[in-house]
Amino acid sequence: MAAKKKLFNKILIANRGEIACRVIRTAKALGIQTVAVYSDADRDALHVEQADEAVNIGPAPSAQSYLCADKIIAACKATKAQAVHPGYGFLSENAGFAKKLKRAGIAFIGPNVRAIEAMGDKIESKKLAEKAGVNVVPGHTKALKDYAEAKKVAKMIGYPVMLKASAGGGGKGMRVCASDEELKDAFVSTVREAKSSFGDDRVFIEKFIKNPRHIEIQVLADGFGNTVYLGERECSIQRRHQKVIEEAPSPFLDETTRAAMGAQAVALAQAVGYVSAGTVEFIVDTERNFYFLEMNTRLQVEHPVTELITGLDLVEQMIRIAAGEKLSFKQADVKLNGWAVEARIYAEDPLRGFLPSIGRLTRYRPPQGEGVRVDTGVYEGGEISMHYDPMIAKLVTYGADRSLAVQAMARALDGFYIRGVQHNISFLSALMNHTRFIEGRLSTGFIAEEYPDGFHASDIPHDDPSVLVAVAASLHLAYQTRAAKISGQVNGHEHRVAGAWTVLLGNRAVPVTVCPAQGGYDVTFHAKGFPKGVVEVRTDWGLGDCMFYGSVGGRAVTLQTDRLAVGFALRHAGVEVVARVVDARAAELMALMPKKRVADTSKLLLSPMPGLLLSVAVKPGQEVKAGEELAVIEAMKMENVLRAAQDGMIADVKAQPGDSLAVDQVIVTFQ
Repeated sequence: MAAKKKLFNKILIANRGEIACRVIRTAKALGIQTVAVYSDADRDALHVEQADEAVNIGPAPSAQSYLCADKIIAACKATKAQAVHPGYGFLSENAGFAKKLKRAGIAFIGPNVRAIEAMGDKIESKKLAEKAGVNVVPGHTKALKDYAEAKKVAKMIGYPVMLKASAGGGGKGMRVCASDEELKDAFVSTVREAKSSFGDDRVFIEKFIKNPRHIEIQVLADGFGNTVYLGERECSIQRRHQKVIEEAPSPFLDETTRAAMGAQAVALAQAVGYVSAGTVEFIVDTERNFYFLEMNTRLQVEHPVTELITGLDLVEQMIRIAAGEKLSFKQADVKLNGWAVEARIYAEDPLRGFLPSIGRLTRYRPPQGEGVRVDTGVYEGGEISMHYDPMIAKLVTYGADRSLAVQAMARALDGFYIRGVQHNISFLSALMNHTRFIEGRLSTGFIAEEYPDGFHASDIPHDDPSVLVAVAASLHLAYQTRAAKISGQVNGHEHRVAGAWTVLLGNRAVPVTVCPAQGGYDVTFHAKGFPKGVVEVRTDWGLGDCMFYGSVGGRAVTLQTDRLAVGFALRHAGVEVVARVVDARAAELMALMPKKRVADTSKLLLSPMPGLLLSVAVKPGQEVKAGEELAVIEAMKMENVLRAAQDGMIADVKAQPGDSLAVDQVIVTFQ
C-alpha cells in the first residue's frame, strides 16, 4: 500500500475573524503550523493571537489589506508557508489569486482555477449547469445592457423576477421586482452595488420562484475523480438574501429528493473538474421541484451543521485534498446522524431595523455544554469594527432530532451574554420559539412575511411572566439579605429583611412574598393572572452573577440578569425587560411619575448607523415625495438607501458624500 502524501508543514490563512480561528483550530489538530494575516484594525484580533505567526498586510480597508493578493503571497514567502486557506469571502473565490499562488509555487486549499472561473460567473454557471443536466431557473442568461432591455426580458419571463449581479454573492447585488417601476429603481442600485462590491457591473435576470426554500448540497471532491455529497442544509431563513438560521438536514426533503439533488450536485462538480469542498445551492418549490441557483467554490459559513451530522471535519478534508490525498470514504459511507442548527450572532439592533452596531465587547460570555458549539473570532474587550462583517459568532447546537436541536438552540441563546454592542439574539430567540419555525414551514420569505413591519419588542411576548417576576423577587431578597448583614456588622444589631415586595414589570404591578428555602426561594404571588400557591425557585446562583441557571415552578430556566439601582434588567426567551422590585408604597408613587416626552425628529434625516455617506440625492429648496431617495450610506459592507418618510421640502444638507457618519448625525433638515 502506498504511503499517504505528507501534509503541509505550515499554512497561511488569508482571512480574519471566526473563519480564520476555525481553520487554525483544525490545522493545529493536524500538527500544522499556522500564519495569520491582519490589517491595522485587526492588530489585536483573536486569530492573530491564536496563530503561530502573524503578518501585517496593510490599512483597515479590505481593499488595501485582505483583498491584496500580492501582499498575502509576500507574507507566504516571508514565513515559508506552503499553502493558503482562503476561508470564505475576500479572495476565497478569486481565480486571479489562485493563479498567482500557483505561479508562486504555493498550494491553494480550494478548487482549481477552472472551477472558480466557471462557477464564479452566475451567467456562465447556469449555462454549464444546463449542459450537465442540472435543473435551472427559467431566465435570461445574458448580461443586461440597460433598463430597457431588463424591462423587455422581465415582461417575457413574467413578474416577479430577480435581478442578480453576475459576480455576486453573500446576499449582495440581488433585488426582487414585481413591477416595471420596481425594476427601474432596482436596476440602477443593483448595477451600482455589483460594481462597488465585486468590480463587475454585469447584471442578469431570472424568474423569482414564489414561496421557495433555499436548500444546498455540500460536495467534496479529490484530485483522483472521486466526488461525494454530504447531505443538505436548509438555509431558508434569510433577511435581505443573507442567511440567518441554517440547519441540517432539511425538514422538507425526502430521501428521493435528497438523492436526486445530490446526484445533480455531483454531476455539476464533475462537469467542471471540481476539487475540494464546495456547495451547490438550489431553490426548491412547494412541490419539491428544485432548481440550480449557484455554486459556491469555497467553504460555507454554515459548514458546521454538516460537520455535526456527518462527523467529518470539512477543513481537514480540504487540507488533505490540497495535499494530494484521496478521499478516505465513498458515498455509501456517508451517514447523516441527528440534527444540527446554526444561528448567526450579529452586531446589529433588530429593534432599529437591524442597523449595524459597532464598539467594544465589554462583556462576552458564550454558552457552553453538551451539544453546543461556538465558532467565533472575538473576545471580551475586543472591538467590533465598522470595516468588516458584523458577525460576532456562529452558535451551533446538536440534538438527536430537530425538536431537541431547536430546544438546545433556544437555551443556548438564553445563555449567550454579550454587552457593549447591540446584537440580534432577541430576534434569533423569537425565531426559535415561533410556531411556524418549530413546525418546519419555512421559505425564503419567512422573515418578511412574519415581520412585515420590522421586528418589534411586541413580537416576543413572554410566554410566562411569572418566571421573570419570581426570579427578580428572589434575587432582590438575596441582595437585601446581604445588605442587612453588612448593616448589622456596622451597627451591632441584625436588621430584619422584609419578604413582601411589588415587582413592576412593564405596566404591571405584581405583589409577591418571597422566603428563603432549601436550594433557593419560595415565591407566593398576590395578583390575578399569576400562579396560585407557592412557586419554587431553585438555583445555585450567587451574588453578582450575570447568569441565572435553575428552575422556576419545575421549569428549567436560563436567564440573564443585570442589576440596576432598583431591580434588574432581565433577558429570557428573546424578551428584554426591566423588573423593578420595591415596597408597596414606592410602587404607588412610581405609578404617578410623569412620562418623558420623546424628542421630535420629524424634520431631520438622521444617520441610523455609523458608516460612509456615499451620496446625497437632494439639495436645499428641493421638494421631495414620500419614498424618494435622499441619501445612501455604506456600512458593514452593505448599501443602505435612506428615503423620505413623507412629502416635504429640503431646508439644508448637513453632510457631504465621503463623510464618515456617526449614529444619529444629521444629514438633511426639512422645512
